[in-house]
Amino acid sequence: MGFDFSHRGKASVETLDFNRELVHRLTLLPDQWSFAPSVIREKRAEGLGPFPCPPRDPHAEVRRIPGPHGDIPLRILRPRSRACEGAYLHIHGGGWTLGAADEQDPRLREITENTGLAVVSCDYRLAPEHPYPQGPDDCEAAALWLHENGVREFGTPRFAIGGESAGANLAASVLMRLRDRHGLGRLFSAAVFVCGCFDLRLTPSARNWGRQKLVLNTRDLTMFVRHYLARGGDPAAADISPLMGDLGGLVPAHFVVGDADPLLDDTLFMAARWRAAGNRADLAVHPGGCHVFQHFPLAIAEDSNRAIDAFLLEIPPSD
Repeated sequence: MGFDFSHRGKASVETLDFNRELVHRLTLLPDQWSFAPSVIREKRAEGLGPFPCPPRDPHAEVRRIPGPHGDIPLRILRPRSRACEGAYLHIHGGGWTLGAADEQDPRLREITENTGLAVVSCDYRLAPEHPYPQGPDDCEAAALWLHENGVREFGTPRFAIGGESAGANLAASVLMRLRDRHGLGRLFSAAVFVCGCFDLRLTPSARNWGRQKLVLNTRDLTMFVRHYLARGGDPAAADISPLMGDLGGLVPAHFVVGDADPLLDDTLFMAARWRAAGNRADLAVHPGGCHVFQHFPLAIAEDSNRAIDAFLLEIPPSD
């Protein structure tokens, strides 16, 4: 199926041209699954995957905190142009298998300067070397560290959580863990879910996308799930697929996705369930937006990132 370029709809010429070029470029690359995940990570860090290689922020700090599987690095960017007024716990994407906390510094710097929130990006353990539940365990530990140390470190109890793709999945799982395991359902005042993957059984849009490589395709999603659950785990379990969980009593959330994303249904279904559970759910669907289009130099990316920052500016102190 993939994205149908013959039906422009409301997508801009800029977005459509970008998508065509990205599909062409990624189709020419070797099959990433012919390499070990460790090799794929190295190539992506060099900018040889779908995303450009961003510069590292020279002012970033790295703090190591204890976790259930060993120390966890946290990459911290504090605002430099304004006072620090809380923190945003960021969880990067990459299918629980790829990505790193230092691969999106320019966007994280933008968030911290626009909102006054320090960004704390969790460098959680990656599958298949460290499969479920190690990734969410690390992210849960980072949230608990923020609960214990956040006011002292960042000035006010104004905390948000969020992430992209698999990071959105982990952020949702952390919110439910905090509520159910620790009685901290309101540690965070807001959540940002960017192009999230919320059902590892694969929603219809993910299952029916096919082979077209517009950042990712159905095979990629299947491989990511295989790596993440390398030591077992029920894809229908709420801790793995938050779409299946009890979403009551959770925080206001901003959901955003492009309609040229295999994970379109994940966001549509999760936002609907979030709202039906009695929570605030803001939903933005950008015409022609590919998976995590916010990482690319596009007008729709600028629009989306401005909306995310505006949402984060609204959040009150946490309970």
